[in-house]
Amino acid sequence: MGRYTGAKCRLCRREGAKLFLKGDRCFSGQCAVARRPTPPGQHGRFRRRPTQFSIHLREKQKAKRMYCVGEAQFRRYVEKAKGWKGVTGEALLRYLESRLDNVVYRAGFASSREQARQFINHGHFHVNGRHTDIPSYLVQEGDVVEVKPGSRDKLREQVKAASQRRAVPAWLTRDVEALRFQMTSEPSLEDLEQSIEVNLIVEYYSR
Repeated sequence: MGRYTGAKCRLCRREGAKLFLKGDRCFSGQCAVARRPTPPGQHGRFRRRPTQFSIHLREKQKAKRMYCVGEAQFRRYVEKAKGWKGVTGEALLRYLESRLDNVVYRAGFASSREQARQFINHGHFHVNGRHTDIPSYLVQEGDVVEVKPGSRDKLREQVKAASQRRAVPAWLTRDVEALRFQMTSEPSLEDLEQSIEVNLIVEYYSR
């Protein structure tokens, strides 16, 4: 996947919503969306009436950028969700919320999804006692994720600081002292940080 290396706050401004890409900055007065709620660029202050296509596109881009997923991988999640017995949009969000990098972030063990991806890529986490360094790994109900023994001294203070600033969602339980957490149920769509109109995303890929 091509990695975006530009200014992350530009992405939030482009989508007109907080994507929580900069950790604590997103919750402070320094948040770019709060300070400059217009799209980036010299023509950003001029509002055009959005077309139906642009509405669908922007919702898809917002979800992609929030979860740090590339186009090809995002499309695969949509195809998998279409084969799920139930509402396609809900299945899509459950796939995205169940990603290991997102779960590590949601549990408060990283200040952003980007930092969670870095921790996982560096091999700092075990899932059910097994080494896992794939950020897209889908965590299942009942799985236990913990910082591996060799990384606990390195990450302990950082995890404690991040966990104090973030409330854990109802579908996760965490033990900060033991540096572990568990997915106790499927991700709840009511606990999303940012509302996503999943029906617009499904319609975009159904054109």
